[in-house]
Formats: sequence, C-alpha cells, structure tokens
Amino acid sequence: MDGVTAAVAGVRATARLVARDDGRGGTALPVLESDGPLALRRTRGSGAEARVMLVGAMSGPLGGDHFTVEAGVEQGARLRVGSAAATIALPGQTKGEARYDVRLTVAEGAELHWLPEQLISAGGSDLYVTTRIEVGATSRFVLREEQVLGRVGEEPGRLSSRLVLRVAGRTVLDQELACGPGAPGGWDGPAVLAGHRAVGQLLVVRPEFADEPVTAQVLGEGAALMPLAGPAALVSAVAPDALRLRRVLDRALTVLNA
Repeated sequence: MDGVTAAVAGVRATARLVARDDGRGGTALPVLESDGPLALRRTRGSGAEARVMLVGAMSGPLGGDHFTVEAGVEQGARLRVGSAAATIALPGQTKGEARYDVRLTVAEGAELHWLPEQLISAGGSDLYVTTRIEVGATSRFVLREEQVLGRVGEEPGRLSSRLVLRVAGRTVLDQELACGPGAPGGWDGPAVLAGHRAVGQLLVVRPEFADEPVTAQVLGEGAALMPLAGPAALVSAVAPDALRLRRVLDRALTVLNA
C-alpha cells in the first residue's frame, strides 16, 4: 500500500492475546501479538493471574482507521488487561469514520478483568466502538468502559458505541449509545447524559449471581446498579468529568466485591 492509499484507507491493525492455564498454578500467554499502533506488553502478574498492558504506539484512532483487539481466556486461566494511557479519537486526513472493535472470549472456569483507561472523543473525530463479549456460565468477568466527550474546553466529536454480552450462548445485554454532532437528538438531554461529559459502564459476571442476583439500586448521583438476566450485573454512570466518573465506578466495584 503506497502512502496516498494508506492516507485514504486509514490504518488497519489487529492485536491478539490468548491466556492459558500453565498447569503449575499460573497463567501462560501463548499468543501475544501486537500490530501497528496496538502494542501488547506482559507485566508482572499476581498469583495465578497474568497481566497485560495495551500500549498505544501512535496517535489514534484517526478518521478511516480500523483497530481490533481480540482476547481469549481459556479454561482455568486468569487474566487482567489494562492500558497505559487514555485512547484519544482524533480527526484524520479523511472524513471517514474510525472503528475500534474489541472481541473478548472467556471460557468456563476462566476469569478476565478488562480495565482500560478512558476513551476521549476529541473535537472533529468520528468513532464507532463495538465491544462483544462471550463468557461461559461459570466464567468470571469484569469490564470497565469510560468515555469522555471532548478534551478540556473542547466540543466533542461524534462517538457511537455498542456493548454486547452473551453468557453461555444467550444474549443478556445489547445496548448502543451515540453522542456528539450528528447523533440522534436528545443524547444530551435529561433522559441520556443530562449535560454530563463523561459516561461509563461497569459489567460484572459472576456464577453466584445466578442464584443470588444483585439488587437494583442507585449508587449515588448519576449511577445505577441493575441485575441482568443470567449471572451478570450492569452499572451505568454519568459524571461531569473523567475523574469523578472513575470514583463512581471504583465505588461500584467495591459494592459488587469485584
């Protein structure tokens, strides 16, 4: 691909990792593949848990880019994934939409904590994010998703996101949110963000929730905990900024003992 074609088409990059029980009480990473701006780095683990950091090797995603991250946790393995810094969606040389896809699979008896830093929608950007999760009935899973509309003193770009969770082959959550210029009317109204500029989700799957579902409750201003069909719970929150959003979601982690 020559430089002109690359500028028009944007960057395509896919990073993959697989976590596997090493048979010695720990977790091995037989697949840890980085690509382009997506760099995966193993860090010091804790006990049976392996830890990986996703490091952005360049700015983006920009308009026209398509990034994909795939992670699979096999039976008996334990994995925690974070990111080194916030991801910033930026306008590119083309006016095309950027895409960021996350695909997570957690086998029976496996555990995954997916805890990236915030996604910031910079002015002029256009990003569509999809996160699809497949877990087993006896899997343990935690996902934190945080989105910030615009940098300080800046109007946001357009940000669309879809979050899908399937437990033992059954869809228990499929929701989509669009914000910013060009999004359906009402996104900033009282029924959605109500003027806030940070929105987040906390998704927790635990086998014991099947017999003892969480109780729906308000977790302070702008946050609510809801049980999902199957062994799962969802916390949805809005806040004025990223710092206060993180505080709300950290409190929710404590409430859910996750």
